[in-house]
Amino acid sequence: MRAIMVVGTASHVGKSMMTTAICRLLNRQGWRVAPFKGQNMALNAYVTTTGGEMGYAQAVQAWAAGVTPQVEMNPILLKPQGDMTSQVIFKGKAMGSTTAQRYYEDFFDQGWQVIQESLIVLSQDYDVLVCEGAGSPVEVNLKHRDLTNMRIAKHLNAPTVLVADIDRGGVFAHIVGTLDLMEPDERALVKGIVINKFRGQREILDPGLDWLQARTGIPVLGVVPWLDQTLPAEDSLSLLDRLPNRKKQADLTIAVVKLPRIANFTDFDPLESEPSVRVVYLSPKDDLGYPDAVIIPGTKTTIADLLTLQRTGMAAAIRDYVAAGGTVMGICGGFQMMGQFMADPEGIEGHEGRFPALDLVPMRTVITQEKIARQRTITSRFPQDGLPVSGYELHQGRTQINLSEAKEQTGYEFEFLFEDRSLGVVDSTQSLWGTYLHGIFDNGPWRRAWLNRLRQQRGLGSLPTGIPNYREQREAILNTLADEISQHLDLSPLISP
Repeated sequence: MRAIMVVGTASHVGKSMMTTAICRLLNRQGWRVAPFKGQNMALNAYVTTTGGEMGYAQAVQAWAAGVTPQVEMNPILLKPQGDMTSQVIFKGKAMGSTTAQRYYEDFFDQGWQVIQESLIVLSQDYDVLVCEGAGSPVEVNLKHRDLTNMRIAKHLNAPTVLVADIDRGGVFAHIVGTLDLMEPDERALVKGIVINKFRGQREILDPGLDWLQARTGIPVLGVVPWLDQTLPAEDSLSLLDRLPNRKKQADLTIAVVKLPRIANFTDFDPLESEPSVRVVYLSPKDDLGYPDAVIIPGTKTTIADLLTLQRTGMAAAIRDYVAAGGTVMGICGGFQMMGQFMADPEGIEGHEGRFPALDLVPMRTVITQEKIARQRTITSRFPQDGLPVSGYELHQGRTQINLSEAKEQTGYEFEFLFEDRSLGVVDSTQSLWGTYLHGIFDNGPWRRAWLNRLRQQRGLGSLPTGIPNYREQREAILNTLADEISQHLDLSPLISP
């Protein structure tokens, strides 16, 4: 089958964005195209229709390609959980946890087999694969265990594009150094160079491009300007880019606690898309202040991050904020933290024992080996009854909720948030919210109904709730991204008729 490989001179140079744009551009040309990333290390995950877990970035790339995400598009997902260990996901299913050294010893051969099997499956349904690498393809101490970059390019004999970030400086050294460290058969596959995140004057750059092409013999296929389009990110490094992004005219400020092992913060992209909402990410050491709402997000290691909140004083600050009338929402691991205690009798997350939680919701959670991963479509009861809501569960814990104990134990009365009582609760004042449902804010009418309650507290008028779900906004973002990149990228050396 045909394939294109996208590698980068380093992490965070724009490989995911470029892969996403190429998927949409080839889809427009009529190709049956699918994304592929053999191995991804990320805490932003998506659950497929079959209940498999994959990197969220590859799900976005699948949507860009106009196809349904499937685990073969990201057959290996590594989810860091601290102490130099990661949970290993093969074709959507958890295989256990391991250190980097043990992973190479115990999983490398099996991982390469899983990758090849997935490529065979995809070859039966698609004309072209757009494959994304990870980090740098020439880490000399790691190449023997690299399952993501040039090993896949060589296996597929894929024309390869090398992406470099000019904004960080040293772009020519990064490109030349990367090419010089490649083996001859790897370098022979590189058919083009893309310089990304350019902010300057092109005429000043042009002499450098001429030198680069003469020096390497490889054409520069594009100089892509700095784009303001924000795609869902793979890891928390991207949150550093978002910290200075403050909306000047926002009516509401929503603070997301940036837990040490924050996961699935793509849940908040729909909130960031709201013109009237400012989303800020606060470290557990930061001053909480008094935002309009606080969100405790998902995390790969809930107990460890709960202990961090307690150690830094953020847990006490959240309780004080609630006592003063503030609104708190917990999602997945953040929902578990809002309970009375958490227990991990087998030490699955690395902290064996029972630990007091925030004591805001009348519930108890036990971490278990079995992971729940499934898509859900349900009906809400709050903040507006009868709204259809879709999302997905992805958690490794069993929660017991006892609403009959609520008033006596927490001082609050609670209701179930959805028709499925296992998915979340809300207190009678609609100040405490907790849910296992990732993607809750993707549901436009539900999101607006929830925001309108915050606006009402501020004496602000309500926003219209008859709006589409976030997927339509995501489609517009993908189209705009493809439109902009198509003006600066020549794909012809990579995909011939």
